[in-house]
Amino acid sequence: MTELAELEARARAAGRPAADEGLVVCDNLVRVYRTEEVEVQALQGLDLVVTEGECVALVGASGSGKSTLLSILSGLDLPTAGRAKVAGHDLLTMGRRERLGYRRRTVGFVWQQTGRNLLPYLTALENVALPMKYARVPRRSREERAAELLGVLGVAHCRDRRPAELSGGEQQRVAVAVATANSPRVLLADEPTGELDTASGEDVFAALRRANEELGATVLVVTHDTLVSEQVRRTVRIRDGRTSTETLREQGGAGEEFTVLDKAGRLQLPGEYVERYGLRGRVRLTAEADHVGVWPDGAGPTVGGRPSGGSDVGL
Repeated sequence: MTELAELEARARAAGRPAADEGLVVCDNLVRVYRTEEVEVQALQGLDLVVTEGECVALVGASGSGKSTLLSILSGLDLPTAGRAKVAGHDLLTMGRRERLGYRRRTVGFVWQQTGRNLLPYLTALENVALPMKYARVPRRSREERAAELLGVLGVAHCRDRRPAELSGGEQQRVAVAVATANSPRVLLADEPTGELDTASGEDVFAALRRANEELGATVLVVTHDTLVSEQVRRTVRIRDGRTSTETLREQGGAGEEFTVLDKAGRLQLPGEYVERYGLRGRVRLTAEADHVGVWPDGAGPTVGGRPSGGSDVGL
């Protein structure tokens, strides 16, 4: 078995998809925003693979690049460099017509701001039926599917109400129905519980879980809500425009955190390790029997054997 094959086999055994096996594949993804005076790198070589049927939480500090990633995957923005494919669509080379079809049928999107998801002058049923009109679904079928989706997502009682007559949680659940109206393969949600109280947020996440389990959508949800991230099997943390760690959870069990190694061999040490061991600037790497040692500059094993100072961060 080659070294790459062995690494991919170990990734599968740990529950993480190997490269190019996913419905969503991002490889060394870069997004740079430029103005006349400043250049901002929102994504700096991000790698991500999501397999079909997963429900994944994306977490990270403000400005880490997670919302930029969703904008690219939704077809609303273009990456500067790298590779991004969703359900066979190359997001860097899609033409205008393919991009329009992609946004209508392949992906659905739920915004954090409830007011961005629904048209205020339409009822909940009419809002859900509207995307199907652009996909040329017959009128009778549109109404039947819209009613079915509202029922699956627990808001059938809202069908004849306009957004102003709904609570925030009800609006977001109707928004999930809108996003899944054309049976997208991928459902993206950017902080869908960010403006809601805990109880309403739980209802919205339950709707996202139903979209995943009952409607068959692969779900990526950006969230700061720890209750949400703890309810999915896989949580991906983004830091400084790159994927830094992944937490894998068994059903109802505690999570185990992994640091993500990219194809160039780069990884981001968790901030708590950097602070605890005083890692700054240059660090020393040592090949130990069963791990790689990371040492502060000036510490680590000497010619005579064990370290003169500092601590070993085992990798």
